Amino acid sequence: MSAKSVTMVRVYIKEGDKDSGHHDLMRSIFKLLHEQHKVHGVTVFRGVAGFGSKGEVHADDLLRLNVHLPLVLEFFDEPEVVEAVLPRIQEMVPPGHIVYWSAQCGCAVD
Repeated sequence: MSAKSVTMVRVYIKEGDKDSGHHDLMRSIFKLLHEQHKVHGVTVFRGVAGFGSKGEVHADDLLRLNVHLPLVLEFFDEPEVVEAVLPRIQEMVPPGHIVYWSAQCGCAVD
């Protein structure tokens, strides 16, 4: 089996973030990836703690009832598919919240 070139993408947001239509941002991005672009390998991770460029700490703490834990949406697909969906995601999240890189996949991407 030969390796196939893919693009890996990570989108950093937090629980409770909303899109422009006031819908849950994570669900909106997930739906975009799954239903409209049918990308491969989508996973959502929930962090137990994190902080962003402003230094505000978000942590899982029993004393805090209104916690917005960090979320990471990670996916991969062929570079052409990622290039098609990335501009739409960039419209949905603040600048600097998306990272992506080229990788090799040992499996067939269909």
